Amino acid sequence: MTTRPTDPPLAFARHDHSACTGNVLARAEAMAAGNGLRLTPVRRRTLEILLESHKALGAYEVLDRLAGDGFARQPPVAYRALDFLVDHGLAHRIRRLNAFCACMHPGTAHVPAFLICEGCDALAEAPGDDVARAMQAAAASAGFDIDRMSIEATGLCPACREGAR
Repeated sequence: MTTRPTDPPLAFARHDHSACTGNVLARAEAMAAGNGLRLTPVRRRTLEILLESHKALGAYEVLDRLAGDGFARQPPVAYRALDFLVDHGLAHRIRRLNAFCACMHPGTAHVPAFLICEGCDALAEAPGDDVARAMQAAAASAGFDIDRMSIEATGLCPACREGAR
């Protein structure tokens, strides 16, 4: 797949999370198999942990969950699995939070924009192609070459916004 995602982010809406997780995991497995990548048990379990909720998790949170599932309780175990997932487009690093989340569009060329709720910590991956183009244009006008871009915004999700009223 090489089309960009256009589906609205599900993190802030009621949805069948089991189907959401299953669909993303199936696409991730297909993408890995199609690219000759090995989704080892620890890598697969790490991805499953990241898919359990629409929230970003720190490496030590992932490590604790892996250890609870019988994997070694050594930081390199979690970091290697997370690095593999990020390097191959199966997860994203959320720099603002120093945390990780599952990619909701594995195998699809896209620029993610992360919407982070300050009330409940929910995180949505939204299409960020338009923002990226605007940043590239702004950088070009300043003679600047962008090497890496992370699009992250904080605010309140609909449920937290409604609760604040």
